[in-house]
Amino acid sequence: MKIKLTPVIAGLITLMSCNGQISKEEKKQAQQQGSVTVKTAVGDLTLPPPYQTESVTKRNGMRDWPEGETPKAPQGFTVTKFAGDLKNPRYTYLAPNNDLFVVESNTFMSANRITVFRDQNKDGTFETRAVFKDGLNKPFGMLALNNYFYIANTDGLYRFPYKEGDLKLSGEGEKIVELPAGGYNNHWTRNLIANQDGSKIYISVGSASNNAEHGMEVEKRRANILEINPDGTGERIYASGLRNPVGMDWNPANGELWTAVNERDELGDGLVPDYVTSVKEGGFYGWPYSYFGQIEDPRMKGKAKDLVAKAIVPDVPVGNHTASLGMAFYDKTVFPEKYRNGIFVGQHGSWNKSELSGYKVVFIPFKNGKPSAKPEDFLTGFIGNEKKAQVYGRPVGVTVLNDGSLLVCDDSGNTIWQVKAN
Repeated sequence: MKIKLTPVIAGLITLMSCNGQISKEEKKQAQQQGSVTVKTAVGDLTLPPPYQTESVTKRNGMRDWPEGETPKAPQGFTVTKFAGDLKNPRYTYLAPNNDLFVVESNTFMSANRITVFRDQNKDGTFETRAVFKDGLNKPFGMLALNNYFYIANTDGLYRFPYKEGDLKLSGEGEKIVELPAGGYNNHWTRNLIANQDGSKIYISVGSASNNAEHGMEVEKRRANILEINPDGTGERIYASGLRNPVGMDWNPANGELWTAVNERDELGDGLVPDYVTSVKEGGFYGWPYSYFGQIEDPRMKGKAKDLVAKAIVPDVPVGNHTASLGMAFYDKTVFPEKYRNGIFVGQHGSWNKSELSGYKVVFIPFKNGKPSAKPEDFLTGFIGNEKKAQVYGRPVGVTVLNDGSLLVCDDSGNTIWQVKAN
């Protein structure tokens, strides 16, 4: 993809990057830059200059769903509560035997457990609900592979002996990969996915900061997707410069790895859009030095020019400050044809924008293995009162079940929603 920059004011002062701050004069100069137009897979994206608006903090206030109300899907779909009484259900994983695992974890006061649901007779109703594993440390990614069950805690990847059908894991497991934990921005989730033949596992690790304001030393092995062997050996960086990659899935049409990325903050309402993109082996996606290709972050001006020069423009922008975290390809045939092989994206919602953004699930249409149109709203209604910043829930993980329905984890509403075609 090519990038076209409109003229910018020359001679910007080199910015201080040791603490991520810039002077008032430097900020003023950045504000005077021209807009930037980038060619993406779904058309031109025009981005404003940095600091065109003030960086605003607008936190949501949670409210219970009104009696009888659910999120809203397009005509032809029905939304029901799949499960409630969970504590921050953030992500679901469907095992090869159709057992459904739900990770219950949070930034603070985490439940630190995984709950399993089983539909014994495969009639669409899960008769069994049990605690699969507790006592974990902010778990997120899960994977059943080669008689092991893998759990990605925030501080490491663990594997436990597992045979298909187990309803409980015992023991402490084996820590096969140490992962960097902590961080100033609480990018604590570590997701997992295996390749088709099970020979490699991919681990997503978010940055420790917004824009490396605490230095790059604390960012080692972060803002990356790592690749390992199933026993934890052979680690390498598969792709880098991804501020907070969380959702991962394989493109059913061509086998590409795709991810959803939560981008940086504090540059104003219009910057920087979150995105969903194919992941190129060895690719660099800009963080913290640039965004959407070679657009330099003013807080890192003039740094790592060699990396900036090869930064990849992500495929699909999905809105500014939406906290797009979950994603899944729709690889079934139950939903109408327009949804086949497209991507559903769970947007957890903004905190750094003057108006609430995200707080919904969007859909990206695909044709012939490529994005064919801009994202469109799919599951909405999570915002109760925009002016008062009141919301009913915050979507994260999205999972396609074998019956063709879609599960959406609402971690703040402590609910998993199920969307079925009528």
